[in-house]
Amino acid sequence: MTFHIEFVPLISLVAGIAILIVPKLLNYIVAIYLITIGVLGLLGYGF
Repeated sequence: MTFHIEFVPLISLVAGIAILIVPKLLNYIVAIYLITIGVLGLLGYGF
């Protein structure tokens, strides 16, 4: 399954814009990213 790779640039762009607008969001965005990557890694979707 490679559908998740196509969303990475879009998610990165939205996160970057959100961080520029509200810098305090950086902590939440990084935490959500790390949790998502960790869960996907445990489920077998290797990065």
